[in-house]
Amino acid sequence: MTTSSSPSVPVRRAYVEGRFGQIHLRMARPDQESARTPLVCFHMSPNSGRIYETFLGHMGTDRLAVAPDTPGFGDSDPPSKQPSISDYAAAMTDVLDALGLATVDVMGYHTGSETCVELALQQPDRVRKLILTSAPIFSDEELQDFRDHYAKPELSEDGSHVAKAWKGHLFWAGPGYTMDYVGVQFADALRRPDISWWGHNAAFDFPMGEKLKQVTQPVLLLNPNDDLVEHSRRADDIMQNGRIHELPDWGHGYLDIYTEDAGGLIRGYLDGEPS
Repeated sequence: MTTSSSPSVPVRRAYVEGRFGQIHLRMARPDQESARTPLVCFHMSPNSGRIYETFLGHMGTDRLAVAPDTPGFGDSDPPSKQPSISDYAAAMTDVLDALGLATVDVMGYHTGSETCVELALQQPDRVRKLILTSAPIFSDEELQDFRDHYAKPELSEDGSHVAKAWKGHLFWAGPGYTMDYVGVQFADALRRPDISWWGHNAAFDFPMGEKLKQVTQPVLLLNPNDDLVEHSRRADDIMQNGRIHELPDWGHGYLDIYTEDAGGLIRGYLDGEPS
């Protein structure tokens, strides 16, 4: 099911103050006040909350749905030095405080999944349920390969570094993710090349396997067919209170392409309703 048939509400933008400066966020909500737990979504690196925009409009039909830009990405102010996942999670607590959210469900995508896990550990009484798109659980050898691949980019006068990044985005685009869709998201990945690698650097320093073992809240791990599909399956024997939902026919971009199906799946988990 594609986004064209998905019910939606307007997605608004706002800024809140955080420990690293202003944090930009996208937000959607129903016309009537909802008793459902708000959903806060954290993006992958080096993108922004834009990856959730279509999804927010759909989820916002029956609950508050929010997607902040991680500090240093999108339109959020950067930290003064390289941050950790712990720093990102603490900054997301600033968002919750600014919006007055006492209890939330959280959703993360790749690096954002790690932020979810860390926030759940930092704020165990505040985070109710987690939805993770992929779990970056690496062997030592894999971790070094990822560090090498996602190191600080070297800019070239002829722009070949841009072409290299574009080819990477196209290579991992999931089924139905057109070049137009890729183009919209790709622009965010080109911003601030001097610090765009900070997100990946923080992710690779985060012991996802060890941290995920400590999470006691319910976890739904969505495993689309992307670059972390095998790594994510290692979470199966780690999670205390979680399960993996395989999505072999979906890939990067599934929130735009299969918005209604993704929303049904996630609502079923969050609300205990049939998906």
